[in-house]
Amino acid sequence: MLNPTPTDVQTRSLDPQDWEATRALAHQMLDDMLTYLQTAGERPAWQPMDSAARAPFAGPLPDQPQGLEQAYHDFVDTVLPYPLGDTHPRFFGYVNSNGTVEGMLAQMLAAGMNSNTGGAAHAANLVEQQVIDWMKGAFGYPAESSGVLTSGGSMANLIGLAVGRHVHAEKLGVAVRKTGMQGIPLRMRVYVSAETHSSVQRAVETLGMGTDSMCVIPVDADFRMDIAALEAAIAGDRAAGLHPFCIVGSAGTTNTGSFDDLEALADICAREGLWYHIDGAIGAVGALSEHMAPLVKGMTRADSLAFDMHKWLFVNYTVGCVLVRDAAAHRATFALTPPYLKRAERGLAADGVWFSDYGVELSREFRGLKVWMMLKSQGAARFGEMIDQNNALAAYLAALVDADPLMERLAPVAIHVVNFRYAPAGLTESQLDALNDRIVIEIQERGIAVPTRTVVRGKYSIRVCVNNHRTTSQDIRILFDAVKSLGAELLAEMAQG
Repeated sequence: MLNPTPTDVQTRSLDPQDWEATRALAHQMLDDMLTYLQTAGERPAWQPMDSAARAPFAGPLPDQPQGLEQAYHDFVDTVLPYPLGDTHPRFFGYVNSNGTVEGMLAQMLAAGMNSNTGGAAHAANLVEQQVIDWMKGAFGYPAESSGVLTSGGSMANLIGLAVGRHVHAEKLGVAVRKTGMQGIPLRMRVYVSAETHSSVQRAVETLGMGTDSMCVIPVDADFRMDIAALEAAIAGDRAAGLHPFCIVGSAGTTNTGSFDDLEALADICAREGLWYHIDGAIGAVGALSEHMAPLVKGMTRADSLAFDMHKWLFVNYTVGCVLVRDAAAHRATFALTPPYLKRAERGLAADGVWFSDYGVELSREFRGLKVWMMLKSQGAARFGEMIDQNNALAAYLAALVDADPLMERLAPVAIHVVNFRYAPAGLTESQLDALNDRIVIEIQERGIAVPTRTVVRGKYSIRVCVNNHRTTSQDIRILFDAVKSLGAELLAEMAQG
């Protein structure tokens, strides 16, 4: 163990030795990234990495300094040319937004402040609380409800279900934080639809309930949870001696963009005494659009609501949120205060909300700043307009598909997700699956656009999600024409054997 005298202790730090040179390089980095965003549509939507491109990432840990300038040059040469592609106007994969300039700059500012928003008295926590309060107001949640920003919808779903489990364990007379699931005499049942996001299953597993606790309810023709089947399942579980405790409604599913009947689910939860959680990762912020009001009706009745801001608020990755109607139950589920985090009347440990009491993280990045700056810069109404624009572009693509005899739409278009396939006559289902799989891969690898793949009612689907403020009708047309031209090209190859 080192035991130096004061004169032995060096005074070096990790700060730059030449601040002016670092300042100049930092300005270059900022200019480069602004240009990168400004010219997003001029690059391939995505490009694969060959073995030569991957080789630099197999190098050993550097022992000696290479310098910031060299590290940045390596970034420009080896990392920047191969992004996921979600800044591009024709990135239609998954449900990824493409970020904004405000979000990029805010992340730089947040990193510079280096605030831990787990707790204590500082402005970053007030920013996060204000963002949460804004969301409560936008979604019609009571002012006294609680919330916490998360890494995304997966963590938000985990927190919401954890609070529901805690509340219902208390109804059974079980202190689940002490005993764990072993103390609960009856299996708790969670009701989800066949379209519910996989993060809900992971949350159920992580909370120790196991997938046997999940009851998967079939969906109707519009991919919404079948209400009659749900009611029958709840009644059957009660008769079997199980303990129904939660219904998970979906406000915008990943596969098809469908919305459950949130009002009907709220009525069932109220009647049956169940926790009502809504996974609104995709569609909850549709509350900012007047046109989506019918779809989100009933959302404000949820006991807990999970949603992402890095989807339809277009915030740079990552930031999600969960709101919980019962703030006391929320805190009781997670709060833990060891001596080294003891609160005080004055000083650093005084004042405000300790967000570590409302989730599993104590170390928390200052992710609220990018939301705060974007909403201040653009205004909430602007995001409602962008949501409407995305939905209109999806409807345009659906109309192109419906008007073309070589195309087949595979699901209703509720919001901004379109499922379709190239479907010329005379091919078997397996041939159509293989053909459309190749179409997607070719479009991606040629850098034209980034659709992704899924399965809808057993059929292989080209899935397009217009979650992108840079997309125009021209981008939609480019994608559609590429599907047709590549379909014809690949079909000719198939015919030649």
